[in-house]
This record gives sequence, structure tokens and C-alpha cells, in this order.
Amino acid sequence: MKIFFRRIHLYLGLAAGLVIMVTCFTGAVLVFEPELQQYFHRERYFVPVNGERKPLADLESSLRTAAPNIKINGVKVYKDPTRSVEFSFANPEKKEGKSGKKPEGGGRKTAFLDPYTGVVLELYNYNDSFFYSMMSLHRWLLKGATGKMIVGVSTLVFLVILITGIILWWPKTRNILQQRLTLTWNAGWKRVNHDLHLVLGFYSALFLFVFAFTGLAWSFEWFNKGIYKVTGTSMQGTKPPVITFKEDQDLIGFDAVLATIQPIDPNAVFYSVNAPKDSTTPYSVNVLRDNAVHESASDNYFVDRYTAAVVGTIKWEDRNLGQRVRATFKPVHIASIYGWPSKLIGLIVCLLGTSFPVTGLIMWINRTRKKRRIERSSADLADIKAA
Repeated sequence: MKIFFRRIHLYLGLAAGLVIMVTCFTGAVLVFEPELQQYFHRERYFVPVNGERKPLADLESSLRTAAPNIKINGVKVYKDPTRSVEFSFANPEKKEGKSGKKPEGGGRKTAFLDPYTGVVLELYNYNDSFFYSMMSLHRWLLKGATGKMIVGVSTLVFLVILITGIILWWPKTRNILQQRLTLTWNAGWKRVNHDLHLVLGFYSALFLFVFAFTGLAWSFEWFNKGIYKVTGTSMQGTKPPVITFKEDQDLIGFDAVLATIQPIDPNAVFYSVNAPKDSTTPYSVNVLRDNAVHESASDNYFVDRYTAAVVGTIKWEDRNLGQRVRATFKPVHIASIYGWPSKLIGLIVCLLGTSFPVTGLIMWINRTRKKRRIERSSADLADIKAA
């Protein structure tokens, strides 16, 4: 039976090994993305505390002076007084050219402003960054829908590889168990390579399985639907209230929205205010509590676009089980669920995942050469006997 599983493990590893290496390596790079971004671009995220904070309207005016004609989609304000204020924005849409291709320059754009001076610190396009390239490789292999499908199928294959790997690792005796739980460094390089694959593979298999399993949510719609089906809950989220359009009345600004929401949760980590998407939708405010179970466990408030009254609330606890499970997939997948300890585990495990296709390939080459030597020896012995 183990021969059967060994062949499955081998052939699937040979077929998907390169993609697994790419996704594991890029995953390792992305684990500490927020920390690395803030370390290497501290001037973008942090400012000296200098007197009173300016109203958001003043910051918005400074941004429009620096970047005329942009469309501001929202603003994110942190409780930390040293953090800059982040405006999300989009450039004016341009018509398609004769080739039919959409103009370049899209992506997640953010303007960072000093809340004390109103100075625009940076106009940042995530799509132009190194980490976007890593994320694009991780999710799509830089190839859009085709790459997304390749990554998704390879992830499914990886799950089978991990399961068959545990089956092959499973020892028959206690002595073998001890060997497969301990790295042997003072042996030959072949034995060290063997242990690096089997021993470290066992210790990291569960974590890799969880990372790969949760990653399927970004590759397959049927997987997302399955989450809600298994939990017996609806995939449809709560729709925002409809606000009657008033042609003769101006919309309130971000300051008024923030003034309404901040007293409700004055200790929140951040308040992310999203502008109305059309003429009948309210402002939507995403609030992360300081005691939230994880970074995706946020509350949502809907604020009337004319009166600043709260017209709807969706607390984290009010979401159905399927929505809470699906929202938890991201912090689990990027290993941020328990902060630095889980991130460190994620980094180490992803780097190990990058190495397993290599150590496995070396094991296969060594076994193939050994088998050929035995076959040649047997053939030579047969020739001698025949002579």
C-alpha cells in the first residue's frame, strides 16, 4: 500500500513542485509585509505629534491641491496619534484606446497625510510596489485567471501531497518513530537531506495544510459557497440601508461621520470611513476594536449621508457563523491570527515548504540512481553466472 502512496506523492510532487515552491516562498515574503513596509517606509506611516490635529476637511483640501480631479473613496484614521491619516482615492477614468485595452495606472491608491500639518506625505499605488508583485505571484503567478486556476489546482494537489506524506512518514515501530522525529546532522549528506524532508516535513505538515486549505478560498468560488453550506448559513450579507436622495441638500463630510462614530467606540484601533457608492447609499464605517479577536473581526456602522445619524449597525458578533468563519480565513492564512508568534511560525513553515520539493527531488534522484546501480550489478552477476 505504501508503494501506491509513494507513487502518488512522487508524481504529484513532480507535477506541482515548482508552483508549490513559488507560493510558499512568496507566502514567506508576505507574512511580515505590514511590518516591513512600516520599517522601510516609516516616513509614510508615522509622524511627530505636533499640536492639534487638523479637521479631515482640511486634509482633504490639501490632498485635492496636490492631486486635482481625483475621486476620494474613503479615509482611515488611527487611534495611535503618531500614525498618518490614509485617504483612498482613484484617478479619473480614461476612455479606452483604439486597441480596446484599458489604460494603466489602476490599483489600490492611498494618500498618506500628516494630520497635524496637512502635508501630503506620499501618493502611493500598491500595484507599483514590490509586495504587490509578490502577492500577484502568490495568487495568480502574474497570469490572471489562468494563473489563479493553476495556483488553485496546485494547492489542492499540495493537500494530497501532505496527506500522503504523513502516511509515508508513519512509523511501524518506536525505534523508527524516534528516528523520524530527530534530525541526524553527523551523517552523510544523503541522510541529512532525507531527514530534512521527512522530519521537518512532519513538524510543518499541519501548518502547511492549514495555510493551503484556507488559501483555497481565494481560488475557488465553490469552496467559499461550501463554507456557508457546511455552517448552514447564508452567504448573503446584510445590505446597507437605502437613503432617500435629496437633490437640494449637500452631503455631510468625513468629520461629521467620524464625530458620530468615535464616541460609540473611542478606543478603537482605527476608523475606516467609506464614502457613499451611489446616490442612495449611506456612509459605511469599518471599526476595529482594541480587543478584537483578530484583524478581520471588525464592526460596521452605516451613517446617514445627510444627518450623520447611525442608520444601521453590524457587530462582529451579529454576523452569522459562515461569515465569521470566512472572515477568519485571512488572518489564519497570512499567519497573523496570534500576532508575532504565529507570524514567526508562518515564516519558518513557508520557507520549509519552499525546500520540500527540492529535498524530495534529491531523494528521488538518489533512489533512482541506487536502483539503477542494483539493476546493473544484478545484470553483471547474471552475465558472470552465464559465462
